[in-house]
Amino acid sequence: MKFSYGKTFLLGFGFFGVSVIWATYNAFVPLFLANKFNLAPALIGFFMTLDNIAAFFIQPTVGAWSDRLRTPIGRRLPFILIGAPVGALAFGLIPLAAVLPLFVACTSTLLLSMAFWRTPVVALMPDITPSNKRSQANGIINFMGGIGSIIATLIGGKLYDINIGYPFWLGSVLVVVAALLVFGFIKEPAEYRTAGFKAAEGEKKSGGADRREMWEAFTSVVKDKDKSALRILLAIFFWFVAYNAIEAFFTLYAQNHLGLPGGQGTQLLGQLSVLFVLFAIPAGYIGARFGRRRTIMTGIVLMASLMLLMFILPVESLIVSLGSGGPLGPLYTISPILMMAGVSWALINVNSLPMVVDMTEDVRIGTYTGLYYLFSTLAAIAGPNINGLLIQFTGRDYGMTMLIGPIFMALALTMMLGVRRGEAKTVVAKK
Repeated sequence: MKFSYGKTFLLGFGFFGVSVIWATYNAFVPLFLANKFNLAPALIGFFMTLDNIAAFFIQPTVGAWSDRLRTPIGRRLPFILIGAPVGALAFGLIPLAAVLPLFVACTSTLLLSMAFWRTPVVALMPDITPSNKRSQANGIINFMGGIGSIIATLIGGKLYDINIGYPFWLGSVLVVVAALLVFGFIKEPAEYRTAGFKAAEGEKKSGGADRREMWEAFTSVVKDKDKSALRILLAIFFWFVAYNAIEAFFTLYAQNHLGLPGGQGTQLLGQLSVLFVLFAIPAGYIGARFGRRRTIMTGIVLMASLMLLMFILPVESLIVSLGSGGPLGPLYTISPILMMAGVSWALINVNSLPMVVDMTEDVRIGTYTGLYYLFSTLAAIAGPNINGLLIQFTGRDYGMTMLIGPIFMALALTMMLGVRRGEAKTVVAKK
């Protein structure tokens, strides 16, 4: 297995498509729910977790299923070719829904289809990448995902002010194009391609077997004397609680706490995404050079400090104008804080999945990718609900948005202190 920059960049279009959809969804759906349907913050928080509830039940099983599947085009690509077009269609219909039941029907279809193909597209990276290059490859993948988030937030923020449907229709087109690029240029390893559709030799063939396989993997993680896998999965849960709690409410935080228009709140998120993109590839090389665990812990400390800073500083000091940032949109004093948060998130996010998949053998990469998404999905369910309830109980004080993050980042740091495995396998072998 050889590492190819070109192939990895092309594979990154899969995560690009996923990021376009979710960045647009997280930025504008809360505005629809608050301004169009007049929902309370606690209900908005619950609604913003429905995608993760769907993912909780679907993604881990699909990950195990994709480990077993053998088709003429491989074990991951069939999920992408089915899920991406359905998701794109449902996504484009969201801004056209005039009543809440129809809005829920569109978003539910989107959530189910996205949950169907996200784990397989992410599992493709370690499938075609040697262990000692997975941090670098994940940096490239996240770079491409960050480009998708930038398009969704910076360009989408401007389009939203023209027509609320434009960001969604742009996202629908881009996700179909991205899926076609992955299908056209990425070939899965020969051992995962067959003349027909079947399960891997010696594997059980029922959907229940996939669920049992996930349960067995989770049980082995819990029973492992080393506890490194369990600790990093718990750390993933904690830092995603922190991040998702803020992301789901950031546009409302900008609108109601900072006093900025909804489009500008989205552009502020885009400024975070720009620095995440610029630092995604360096973060992978830093993880490979200095160790994934040490790099992640550095990112956690920085991220917690920046969240705490946004909570402590008064509004007046956060919205002092720094002029125009050109394509970045208006710059305020909160902008450099958000940009540094993008750097910190790159250090954490780029190096976490490689640590998880390098705690198992290659044949179970999809299953362990499913475990990664199981814990991150639980966090994405908990985070917005915790923040929504906190905002509701404090009289709709959206300044409380930044309180949850530092607490859960501190818990993540505590878990990471006990992680002893997950570095590149070649490094472990030399030791």
